[in-house]
Amino acid sequence: MKHIIILFIYLFTTVCFSQKEYPKNYFRNPLGIPTVFAGTFGELRSNHFHSGVDIKTQGKEGLKIYAAADGYISRIKVAQFGFGKALYITHPNGYTTVYAHLSKYAGEIEEYVRAIQYKKENYQTGNIFLKEDELPVKKGDIVAFSGDTGSSGGPHLHFEIRDTKTEHIINPMFFGITSKDTKSPTVQTVLVYPLSVDARINKQYNRYKISLKKKGNGNYISDRISASGTIGFGVNVFDRLNKANNRNGIYSLEMLVNGKRVYYHDVATFSFAESKYINLLIDYEYYKKYKNRVQKTHKVKANRLSIYKDLLDNGKITIEKGLNYIVEIIAKDFAGNASSIKIPISGKESNSIFKKQKDTTNYKIVAKKFQKFNQKNVTIAFPKNTFYEDMYLDFKVEKGVAKIHNPTVPLDKSFTLTFDVSKYTEEEKQHLYIANVEYAKYPRYQYTRKKDSTFYTTTKTLGKYKLLSDTKKPSIRLLYFKDKQWITSHKTLKVKITDVGSGIKNYRATIDGEWILMEYNHKKQILTYNFNDKKLDGSKHIFKIVVSDNVGNTSELSATFFKKQVN
Repeated sequence: MKHIIILFIYLFTTVCFSQKEYPKNYFRNPLGIPTVFAGTFGELRSNHFHSGVDIKTQGKEGLKIYAAADGYISRIKVAQFGFGKALYITHPNGYTTVYAHLSKYAGEIEEYVRAIQYKKENYQTGNIFLKEDELPVKKGDIVAFSGDTGSSGGPHLHFEIRDTKTEHIINPMFFGITSKDTKSPTVQTVLVYPLSVDARINKQYNRYKISLKKKGNGNYISDRISASGTIGFGVNVFDRLNKANNRNGIYSLEMLVNGKRVYYHDVATFSFAESKYINLLIDYEYYKKYKNRVQKTHKVKANRLSIYKDLLDNGKITIEKGLNYIVEIIAKDFAGNASSIKIPISGKESNSIFKKQKDTTNYKIVAKKFQKFNQKNVTIAFPKNTFYEDMYLDFKVEKGVAKIHNPTVPLDKSFTLTFDVSKYTEEEKQHLYIANVEYAKYPRYQYTRKKDSTFYTTTKTLGKYKLLSDTKKPSIRLLYFKDKQWITSHKTLKVKITDVGSGIKNYRATIDGEWILMEYNHKKQILTYNFNDKKLDGSKHIFKIVVSDNVGNTSELSATFFKKQVN
């Protein structure tokens, strides 16, 4: 009963958000240039919806970023991945704005963060929460500069608006942060699915790709298909805005059957907690195989997304013999530009017989139960509700590779993968780690926890895993200067660090024995120290750096440089 009440409150809150009127002129453009989006709110991303808008910075870093309204800086975070350098401003009207992938903070904010980094002797700060009277800002104050930090794919500003109390993320376009868009969405693929045992599509019991003809003005039509039983649809569609070639997400998706709405969803707002259910909104198997995200216009049972409205039989369509149907799928962007796909269907029974192949595996998954399986030196343990539905699991260990089904099945929780390493020597264990080897040429390090005779990791991705050994030390190379060189004119000191095995875990750099803040650009594999950080005494200095990989292989480099102090 308690869970039902909580779910009711959650859904009620979300519905209220979607009906709310938002202030249009309260927030200003956080940049001083015309707004052009590289990414829109609610776009389909890996395992989540895009939680803001990505504003183009003309391909540059260092553009001034302005406080969107009066308020105070309530949170700061510097991380290697994710948002990179991020800033949160809480406003008196009940909203919080977020600015991410920054190159640096402005003025006293930068000084505040640097002081914490030097105190911790760590580039990454974790979450820093501030009180209302610590760093107040006015609308239009310069608070930071644009960048490319974290998991950014290029210079831009990620900008969000959240409800301060609930942390629900809201589409910034409701607040007037918009980019000109006069173009209709582009439809790439339409798929139709058999959803019942008796369902057939053109006499087949398979996912079926429909051929489309473009009629202009955003209108598409398909050839007539025959069907029977219960079926569903999915569409791969993107939107382009003016002055940008990026393939952005759409705002809403609707489906009509003979003129009656049976399905609708939009991305006005959502919570972080529900974002993972994107893997049930899309055809996850199709995405993993073909790298195209097809949004289903039917809702599966385990999907708890709150974005749906006006669902009739969860968007599933039952086709009856002798009847004709017109299915229309309508995709819209935030500006209201629409594309329509019309699919004529004839209800025809099929004599084709479908027999589901019997699965003989011993590894049956009951989704609501904790389950643990072992084979050879490998154990896998799944908490209850890791899987969205009951299924049979393919699990085998061959030539040291643990094949755990395949990565086309989405998971709701992480499972534990354990390797017995008792046969290895202590020296060998030191260099071993667990890797995802789904793509054998590009193994991916999995965070490996080590006990005496077992190594284990947790992951939400099924697939192939193996123990690998890394005996090579990381590489360190000086950039733009050599040992015993005068570098008086240099504003920064740079080194490149690389590792071909388990990957870089940490680094520590000093000048004359004192820790210095080096910022790591993991995309370019370059560490940078800014000489403005602090004054150096004298002209002769010793730079030292120690770099370790994820299994403990360590490299050191020392270099002497000469630098006169320039006032």
